[in-house]
Amino acid sequence: MAGFTRLSNAPVPLAADSYLSAYRDCLQMRTRHVEQMAKRLTGGGGSLADFASGHEYFGLHKTRQKWVFREWAPNATRIFVRGDFNNWEIRPDYAMSRLADGVWELQLHSDALHHLDHYLLRMEWDGGSGDRVPAYARCVVQDEATKLFSAVVYAPEKSYKFKNAAPPPPAAPLIYEAHIGMAQEEAKVGSFAEFRINTLPRIAAAGYNTVQLMAIMGHPYYGSFGYHVANYFAVASRFGTPDEFKELIDAAHGLGLRVIIDLVHSHATRNEVEGLGRYDGSRHAFFHEGSRGEHSGWDSLLFNYAKPEVLHFLLSNCRYYLDEFLLDGFRFDGVTSMMYLHHGLGKAFTSYADYFGSEIDEDAICYLGLANRVIHEIRPDAMTVAEDVSGMPGLAASWNQPGGIGFDYRMAMGVTDMWFKLFDMPDEKWQMGWMYHELCNRRRDERSISYAECHDQAIVGGKTAIFRLADAAMYDSMHVGSQNLVIDRAVALHKLMRLSTLGTAGQGYLNFMGNEFGHPEWIDFPREGNNWSLSHARRQWSLCENQDLRFHFLADFDRAMLSLINERSEFMECVPQLLKLDETAKILIFERDDLYFCFNFHPENSYVDYEFEARNGEFDTALDSDAAEFGGFARRVAGQIYHNADSKLRLYLPSRSALVLAWRDNKRTF
Repeated sequence: MAGFTRLSNAPVPLAADSYLSAYRDCLQMRTRHVEQMAKRLTGGGGSLADFASGHEYFGLHKTRQKWVFREWAPNATRIFVRGDFNNWEIRPDYAMSRLADGVWELQLHSDALHHLDHYLLRMEWDGGSGDRVPAYARCVVQDEATKLFSAVVYAPEKSYKFKNAAPPPPAAPLIYEAHIGMAQEEAKVGSFAEFRINTLPRIAAAGYNTVQLMAIMGHPYYGSFGYHVANYFAVASRFGTPDEFKELIDAAHGLGLRVIIDLVHSHATRNEVEGLGRYDGSRHAFFHEGSRGEHSGWDSLLFNYAKPEVLHFLLSNCRYYLDEFLLDGFRFDGVTSMMYLHHGLGKAFTSYADYFGSEIDEDAICYLGLANRVIHEIRPDAMTVAEDVSGMPGLAASWNQPGGIGFDYRMAMGVTDMWFKLFDMPDEKWQMGWMYHELCNRRRDERSISYAECHDQAIVGGKTAIFRLADAAMYDSMHVGSQNLVIDRAVALHKLMRLSTLGTAGQGYLNFMGNEFGHPEWIDFPREGNNWSLSHARRQWSLCENQDLRFHFLADFDRAMLSLINERSEFMECVPQLLKLDETAKILIFERDDLYFCFNFHPENSYVDYEFEARNGEFDTALDSDAAEFGGFARRVAGQIYHNADSKLRLYLPSRSALVLAWRDNKRTF
């Protein structure tokens, strides 16, 4: 009978996939490509981590006696630094000198610049000139009146000193995806300080152990959600200062939370003054020339990952955030777009042949391998997560294996797609077999992060899961005393969706800010089309704090289900074992670790003494989605203990409910 032995969920070797045998040469070639590029970048000596320190050479730096400013602009013919300190004039004494290989340098006396001085580069090239924010600028701000951007000298007399060490990596990352600007209830742009004071304690109390912050890297357009980056070494100043970001991370560490950010190295904004578009007058300093350098779907520019100077810039960007802010890792955005010349647009990945051949950007894959090596060389405990919808083999496999790119985890993007497809079907059409397959469908040679929904589902044009389930009824029927079958269904399925996703998750789980309590409606950032409104770019925390509304039931359930996992350090290392799948009755039962997850998805039918095979012994009620404390109908006896002596359990399984049982074992031998 299934379940008497704990099966390891640890990744198996990539070579164990027999379907890859025909592509072994390609996988080995990818590994050689990374190794050869690493040797080229380091000159055959030194480490990649040492190479990835361009931020300590380029940009503006102060020594005891002088300021030193360097930038890479190979196409420029002259460069001047102008700002508050010289009345924004173009003066010979602020002209940069050209060194070798397109590097420019200016040295100034230590009194020439001061903290919070604004400045720009006046870049000249054959046939033109223009102002530019330096590529390595560490602080960039926008003038409220003119809306123009400039770099800022950020050199406070006393910079922030970290007090708390980063927590050790958790047994399973339980990730809370969040956005600083929309983390407050007031219709405004939130700050690092507000997030630190108001939101971090919520995340810790809810049971999450990792915070994933979106939109941290400098982006000129707020509505881009942080995905059109202009200033790679500057945190978004609309949220606060670099020191305030450090204080946020330090506070998170003090609460036992690790912090990762979205790293957007898949593309860049077209902006030319504040971004890298035509930085030195040419389009090809950082990006591919012609159509290959443009992403038609995102209206953005694409990096040339074959150029050592671009690799220097991007790898140094990885190290900068680890060194400067003590971050605990990154979620790499848009990995699918990076790895394929077609960027995954309109592509259905149906064959292993889709992962190899002329449509693959092997230089981009090489960069991803290099980035993972740099990150883990600097911080062996750092976490890297890949956002890829294609299923590229080896993406989250160790670089010690042929073809291994080195990510620690990949996003299980098919799970949320499955849930939102089910929302378009009548409940009686939901197929338990397909659901369970999609929940567990992942490569055994990689670790993955499962999620029921993230920010993607609620961005303009979409809705959160609860809003898809309840729609307009949420506006007038979420009161605890209301009687509305639509809301009853929505609340019940919201709990079942999230519990089954967590219960079957690969090695980690993710939730977007507010979705744990069923935040309604959609996300819409201020733009011309909504009259620049912030009403949908915020989180209505008061909904889950109001005991008269049902939202708090969902938040309480989320906290309870996470507690189950946090109490079991080996839970995610166990493989879910299917015990019962009944398409007619809409029953799904599986075991993982010492927990039995029993789901009845049927919209109407409840079952008395529903029988399935199970271990002998006693079982405690660990979680009941139908409990009154979670907004259910309390159709089961609270805290019930179940006894089994004939290798079968018989349970009362009410419609649209889930029961989690914990097997009592005082003599565990495995």
